[in-house]
Amino acid sequence: MAEKVTLRDIAQEVGLSTTAVSLVLNDRPCKISEESRRRIKEVARRKGYIPNQIARSLVTRRSQTVGLIVPNIESRYFSSLARRLELGCRERGYALLITNSDDLAENDAKLVAMLANRGVDGMLVVASSRDEEAAALTSALEGIPMPFVAVDRSIGRMACDCVSFDSEAGGYLACRCLLDAGHERIACLVNVASNTGRERLAGYERALRERGLEVDPALVLSCDYYIPDAYEAAAALLRTDATAVFASSDNIALGLLKRLYEQGMRVPRDYSLVSYDNSAADLLFEPALTSIEQNVDELASAALEVLFRRMGERECGELGAPERRTLMPRLVVKDSVSTRR
Repeated sequence: MAEKVTLRDIAQEVGLSTTAVSLVLNDRPCKISEESRRRIKEVARRKGYIPNQIARSLVTRRSQTVGLIVPNIESRYFSSLARRLELGCRERGYALLITNSDDLAENDAKLVAMLANRGVDGMLVVASSRDEEAAALTSALEGIPMPFVAVDRSIGRMACDCVSFDSEAGGYLACRCLLDAGHERIACLVNVASNTGRERLAGYERALRERGLEVDPALVLSCDYYIPDAYEAAAALLRTDATAVFASSDNIALGLLKRLYEQGMRVPRDYSLVSYDNSAADLLFEPALTSIEQNVDELASAALEVLFRRMGERECGELGAPERRTLMPRLVVKDSVSTRR
C-alpha cells in the first residue's frame, strides 16, 4: 500500500510552506499567486492527496457530520425523508450518518450514545412509535452536548426542538373525505400505541362527531405501522359492516389491500379507502390511493433549518428556547373513494 500523501510532501515539491499549502487546499484566504495556487492543486491531485478530516476536526472542533435516527429505513416515507435530509446536509458541506432503530425504544438511546461518541455536530431524531417508553431516550438526549431536533414525532413530554405535521388535522381530513362521499360506517386502522396514531384517531373521531355520528369502538382496529400487522388486523374489518376505511399509514393500507385482494375484494368497489403519507407506489396497487400527504421536502427543510441554526448558536455559546414547529398535511384525492348513494 502506498504511503499517505501529506501536506509536507506537496509543500516540498512546490517549494512553499506547509501553511501556504494548507490554506490553498482548504480554500482559506491567503496572499498566494494564482500560479502557485494552480501548482499546489495540481500536485495534490497528481499525488492523490486526501484531506485528513479527523485532524481538521481537532482544530475546528467540528466533525462536519450530522446523525439521523429513523424507526424503519425500509418504509418508503422514512427512506424518502432520509434521502432529502442527506441531500440538505451535503449541500451544507456535512455528511449524514443514518441509523435505524427498528422502531424499538430500547435502541433509540443506544443510537444516540453511538452517534454522540462518533462526534456528530448535531442529531435528527425520529423516535420509535411507543412514546410511553421514551424515558431512556429522553435521558440520553439530555446528556449529550450537541443540538438535536425531534423530527416527525415528539419525544414523550420532553421540551425540545420538534418539527412535525399536525396528525390530528390529517386524521380529520381523511375521515371528512369519506363522510363527504356519503359513508357513515367508517373503520379506522390505527397504531394507538403511538402518539401520532392517537392524534390521527382523534381527528377521525372529531370528524364523525361533527356529523352527529357516534364513534363505534368495533370500527377502531389497532395495529402497528407494519404491513403484516395491518394484514392481521384487516381480518377483523371483514367482520364489520364498514363501507369505508381510514388507514393511518401507507404500510397499514398496503397490509389491508393484501388481505382484501386475497378475498377477491377491490377498492373502491367493496371498500372506499383513504391512506396516510401519500408515499405508496401507485404502480403496486390499483386504483391509486387517496391519501393524506405529509410533504417530505417541507419537513426535511424545516428540520434542517432548525438544526443548523442551533448548531450556529452552540458555537456562539447561546442556545435559544425550544421551538415547536407544526406543519399542515393536505388531502391528495386519487381513485380509491367511491360515492355512496
